[in-house]
Order: sequence, then structure tokens, then C-alpha cells
Amino acid sequence: MRSKVKEEKPTKEKKLNFLMTWREICRKQKGLMVAMIIMVVMAVVLLMFALITLRPKNNIVIVGYGDVYGEIAGLSGGYRRDNWLNMLAFPILALVFGVLHSLITLRLYQRYGKQTPMVMVGVTMLLIASTFVVIWRLIGEW
Repeated sequence: MRSKVKEEKPTKEKKLNFLMTWREICRKQKGLMVAMIIMVVMAVVLLMFALITLRPKNNIVIVGYGDVYGEIAGLSGGYRRDNWLNMLAFPILALVFGVLHSLITLRLYQRYGKQTPMVMVGVTMLLIASTFVVIWRLIGEW
């Protein structure tokens, strides 16, 4: 008799399935899910705030602040003026915080479990809050 030998197919590596990971987080990790939703909402608000404060009608806007720069240049206050296109860094940051950091958080959850992504989300929230402060100071409202 001849025995049937099954040919083993090489197994494919698992693709990064972010949707399945998100569903698992929604089922098992409510705290992480809420933190990620808050992070994305903060990033969307930052994006809208950054786009509102672009001021493209002005040729020159304040794009930076630093006490060290002011002391070196001999200026009072240390505000740096330049083209408004430099302010596009803030909407780009908002997109990075909202999209890229969410994907990184899902990947961290796949690899390390709950604690590491929670730290990532917390740090991202702090970065978003500090970006708000920087924009607020640059537009001179604070």
C-alpha cells in the first residue's frame, strides 16, 4: 500500500492585521481603547486648531520662540519670524500623532501586550498638549 504523503505548504507570515488587533482591544482592553480614542480626538482637534492658525494671508508670521535664540540675536523675547509655510509643521505633526502613533500603538499591543501601548498613548497625549501650548504661544494669545 502506498501511504499518502501530504505536501506541506510553507506558512505565510502573519500580516499586520490592525483591524483584528483593534477589535481585540475593544473586547479585552477597554482602558486602552478609551485612551486611544481620546488620543485620536486630541490629534483631530490639534489638526483643526493648527489649520485655523496657519494665516496664509500674512507673508511673515512668528514661527518659533526661544530664549536662547533671543539672547544670541540680541532680540527681546526671542520670537523668530519667517514664511507661513513653516507653520505647516503643526498640521503634519497632528496627522503623525493621530495616524502613525495609532498604528504604532496597535503594533506595540500585538508584540508586548497592554502596558507598553498605554505608555505610548500617554506620551503622545503629552506631546499633543505641548504642541497646543507651543502654537498658543506663537500666535500670541497666551
